[in-house]
Amino acid sequence: MTPERWQRIEELFHAARERAAAERASFLAEACEGDASVLSEVEALLAHSGESLLDGGVTPAVAAAAPHAAGRHEERTLGPYVLGPLIGAGGMSEVYRARDTRLGRDVAVKILPEAAWGHGPDDTRRARFEREARILAQLAHPNIAAVYGVEEADDLRGIVLELVEGTTLQGRLGSGPLPAEEAIAIAHQVADALEAAHQKGIVHRDLKPANIQITPQGTVKVLDFGLARMDGPDVGAENGSGVLSTREGVVLGTVAYMSPEQARGLAVDKRTDIWAFGCVLFEMLTGARAFPGDTSADVIAAITRGEPDWTRLPAATPPGVRRLLRRCLARDREHRLRDIADARLELDDPADDAPRAWPDAPSAAPARTRIRAWAAAALSVVAVAAVLWAVAARPLPEPTGPLRLAIELPPGVSIALGRGSSVAVSPDGERIAFAGVADGRTRLYVRALSSAESVPLSGTDGAMNPFFSPDGRWLGFWADDQVKRVSVGGGAILPVAPASYHGATWGGIVPNLTPHG
Repeated sequence: MTPERWQRIEELFHAARERAAAERASFLAEACEGDASVLSEVEALLAHSGESLLDGGVTPAVAAAAPHAAGRHEERTLGPYVLGPLIGAGGMSEVYRARDTRLGRDVAVKILPEAAWGHGPDDTRRARFEREARILAQLAHPNIAAVYGVEEADDLRGIVLELVEGTTLQGRLGSGPLPAEEAIAIAHQVADALEAAHQKGIVHRDLKPANIQITPQGTVKVLDFGLARMDGPDVGAENGSGVLSTREGVVLGTVAYMSPEQARGLAVDKRTDIWAFGCVLFEMLTGARAFPGDTSADVIAAITRGEPDWTRLPAATPPGVRRLLRRCLARDREHRLRDIADARLELDDPADDAPRAWPDAPSAAPARTRIRAWAAAALSVVAVAAVLWAVAARPLPEPTGPLRLAIELPPGVSIALGRGSSVAVSPDGERIAFAGVADGRTRLYVRALSSAESVPLSGTDGAMNPFFSPDGRWLGFWADDQVKRVSVGGGAILPVAPASYHGATWGGIVPNLTPHG
């Protein structure tokens, strides 16, 4: 099998995978142009990926070529790793839970399916596999699954990865849309991960809910950099970093989350990840894909010519999030958000309904618009001056004495004692937060002063020294030698930075944690 032939099989596999099962038979019959061996290879890869095969089901030959798709598994080893059950399959690889016999820990091992070996040279596929390991080795970030190494034995080659427990965002969306606060918290962590990748010049190219894992503690991990590439012109050859670029005209990825330029097989850059990020955020808020369709052709038509159904967004969607979605999902990438860091900043203050001065926004405006803007600004200055004069003319109120109140702790809960303060009061004085201990377990509790109930925040085990954000919507705290934050209403836990000290303030116009030892 030549690299060119394997490239064709791979492209047909991706194209078939994005079609409904009822369409695959006719699509492959036409696309394979009567080449039975190519058809057999594509069918075997579909079976390995766990996808439903053609209308007639899995043929005996295909089932024999893909035993794991049929649920059979024989224990194997890869160096010091004992491969356990198959925990994921898709695209060009299979992922197994494995035991590291040297370090006594569980890991994930991503290997090429056995069917890919023993057919002669497979330089393209081997290069892509090695490329993913090299890319992951550059990305040390709490929201990206870590790579531990590469192993090869006999006819198997595997990438050893951090085993991320929990559920995928796709699984979480199976029960419907997410509350806005949870969706924003997850999107913030995804943006952090993409920002780290983009700073290294890496474009993911296949961001989707199935590649976003949420741990039981609420930490988000972006997975599967198998289609990632280094940002830059598509030269169709190996660049100086040893990473293969994709030829123009080759379409790789998942259709529902492809940017318009990616769907057309054009060159892509980091803005294609920003588009996919917008698709994922829209789906979290609405429970529906931004660009639905009965067939892949319908989806591509919607992506290249249509608009998301903006009316599906919940009425409570913050203005900043609506604004961000429109910038992420601009079909013309010249009008699209240019940097995922701007998305992260928008998500820091999603309730802000003031127009955002995006870095790439057009600076020119029609003369009439500028005149109106200057007139409005002048009127605003006059109005502010009048208000200030009225305030200055009023007598100051008499100072009041201190406010004292008693807070009754929940049954069985005591205040956690340690370095720093275990109690924090929100800037508006409307609620308190404290670190409480119950059954030997420390976690955060929040109580509105208008309520008699103290509500525990899940995922805050081991938390100490809480502190509020200036707007009172977030709580910072220490746990596991990290500064973290969580919405006062609960939700995903957002890691901020490693830290071994205790005590902090949260300041700055742009939300920012400023630790002070």
